[in-house]
Amino acid sequence: MMIQGGPPQLRDVVLIGGGHAHALVARMWGMEPLPGARLTILNPAPAAPYTGMLPGLIAGHYARDEIMIDLIRLGGFAGARVILDRAVGIDRAARVIHLQDRPPLRYDVASIDIGIGSGLPQVPGYAEHGVAAKPLGDFAQRWGEFVTRALPAPRVVIIGAGLGGVELALACAHRLRQTGATPAITLLERGPRALPHIGEAARLSLLTELARAGVLILTGAEPARIEDGAVQLQDGRGLGSDFTLSAAGSRPQDWLAETGLVLQDGFVTVSPTLQTSDPMIFAAGDCMHMPFAPRPKAGVYAVRAAPILLHNLRAALAGGRMRRFRPQRDYLKLVSLGDKRAVADKFGLRSGGAWLWRLKDDIDRRFMAKFADYPAMPRPKAPAQSVKGLAQMLAEQPTCAGCGSKVGPWALGQALTGLPGSDRADLVNGPGDDAAILDFGTQRQVLTTDHLRSFTQDPRLLAEVAAVHALGDVWAMGAAPQAALAQIILPPLSPELQQDMLADIMQAAAQVFADAGASIVGGHTTIGAELTLGFTVTGLVQTPLTKGGGQPGDALILTKALGTGTILAAEMARARLPGLILGEAVVSCHAAMRRPLGPAAAILSPVAHAMTDVTGFGLAGHLLELLDASGCGAELALDAIPLLPGAAALAAAGYASSLAPQNRAMTDWKVSDHSGTGLRHIGPDTPRRALLDDPQTGGPLLAAVPADRAAAILADLSAIGETAAIIGHLVAGSPRITLI
Repeated sequence: MMIQGGPPQLRDVVLIGGGHAHALVARMWGMEPLPGARLTILNPAPAAPYTGMLPGLIAGHYARDEIMIDLIRLGGFAGARVILDRAVGIDRAARVIHLQDRPPLRYDVASIDIGIGSGLPQVPGYAEHGVAAKPLGDFAQRWGEFVTRALPAPRVVIIGAGLGGVELALACAHRLRQTGATPAITLLERGPRALPHIGEAARLSLLTELARAGVLILTGAEPARIEDGAVQLQDGRGLGSDFTLSAAGSRPQDWLAETGLVLQDGFVTVSPTLQTSDPMIFAAGDCMHMPFAPRPKAGVYAVRAAPILLHNLRAALAGGRMRRFRPQRDYLKLVSLGDKRAVADKFGLRSGGAWLWRLKDDIDRRFMAKFADYPAMPRPKAPAQSVKGLAQMLAEQPTCAGCGSKVGPWALGQALTGLPGSDRADLVNGPGDDAAILDFGTQRQVLTTDHLRSFTQDPRLLAEVAAVHALGDVWAMGAAPQAALAQIILPPLSPELQQDMLADIMQAAAQVFADAGASIVGGHTTIGAELTLGFTVTGLVQTPLTKGGGQPGDALILTKALGTGTILAAEMARARLPGLILGEAVVSCHAAMRRPLGPAAAILSPVAHAMTDVTGFGLAGHLLELLDASGCGAELALDAIPLLPGAAALAAAGYASSLAPQNRAMTDWKVSDHSGTGLRHIGPDTPRRALLDDPQTGGPLLAAVPADRAAAILADLSAIGETAAIIGHLVAGSPRITLI
């Protein structure tokens, strides 16, 4: 029988770096994927800045999210695996890319678009007190922090008086003056003249603008040492500096020298087909050198190279004739002047004015629009003749992955009712608690199982989260994890990719279990339509901690922030909200899901009266289970519940897991405001109320602890890095939740 779910993946293409060329390649790939190829985007950060708009950001004309290419959203559209790590080497014989923080990554075809740096690592004190204009992401963040300091007379020293340094100097001057400050900005140029590589007419215009902005230019000036609050020059002079920025030239990344590829001054040499000296490795952007057509470093060449790069990557994977890249001889340089004016330079000619800023702004926004709203992929449709209800089901929101794909609480409850064999003497508890408890005389063993549909193209990330998620029930009962069995469904893959994925999964999961004191002792693997991963876990404990035992007056402690279901649903929908970079919210979500509950359980278990982990049925659902078992009610402070970054904004925009409505239906009638009139009178669709029913993957522990010990417990949890909070307390009465 043929497995449904798309053709098998046979070969790996890895885009090393999230530069402009690779971003465009990924977008075009999403429009027309190459069947049988697995695409991977490798980049240290979840978003990459667009260089053309950086001066506008520094000047205050753009918000940060307006200039960032969200690689997580882009990867979702392209069907790509996005790995957030830094390449540090390539073993061309083994066809693997060495990474900074995780095992090597295999490739069949690779492309390098990692940009350049403008740092000065050879200058003493630079690493501690300097900022590089490139890579751009760190600079943008640190500049924003500097502006918020609101110094009345800020001193800025910019090293490098080329086009980039001048543009940033004018942007800095404008932004700081907008805050009411009186800035002192100094441009340092090692050579005898500023702006050496631009037409004379445009150069004179820019020098005039620098003088008008009060920017001082020092030529023949080279830094000897960067200090906290000062720059010392080689000639003995000292300059006061509150923000020291390097825009000096361009530095290739050091690891390229160890690849064995042919380089020119550290930059990767490419042929007209954008292939390096290794024909299965390509390069584009500022990190490449084109001996057939030498050009200055400029983003325009990366943009123009993208269609050629895509074509040739596909040809390398599938066969076919390569195309040649023919860069234009010159290009229109639009240099912003800080305020909303610009100077243009091409072929030595110059013009300027506000209309050029509008032209530049339009060009930049049109480029970023490519990564704003992606074309909607077609949804499956019911055949003309089909059973009733099929068309409606296909039109509904696709089922979420992770814990959002669980069967709803009502259906699960009905299925567990009246199961045979639940009256065994050695079975301490039956269906309904976090895990089964088996009696072994002086000791008891807890037994639980859980699995996840893949919410990510990165199997290593899925393995870490699935292991943490499966261990949650064991930790929630105060048990020490003992052993695990793996259940793995792999998608259709070539033998090489199958071996690679299985090794990735087992290594990552085994490390999580080993850190928890447990071992993977076996399991089962099979091939299916999509990657699905689960574990059956045992643990040992003398006195299990259950959901029952909570007492009126107990404080309720939650150990992690909520929102994973909403964020994963928004990622699946490729959500885009003003002021939010979805990829950064997704990364925070992943970090929370990967964080084990063991250290928090070790603090809570000795003192808690009752405890559970919050997973698929959301905080409200799992709290109500605890209340039912403990025979009391709860008062819950909505505003005290910690939320993951972006969760409230996404919930307010209507994003929710496909399981959330079922969770809400099971809890709504047991949740009310303090007056008891029912939640509908206080706003049923407030984001925080919606997030009470958000299914959590790798979610937090929820513990009922003695009120007089809650503050000390919270301090202990904070000391180990948990974002824990006291969110309410138990009260006498029926199992209901009252919002306060």
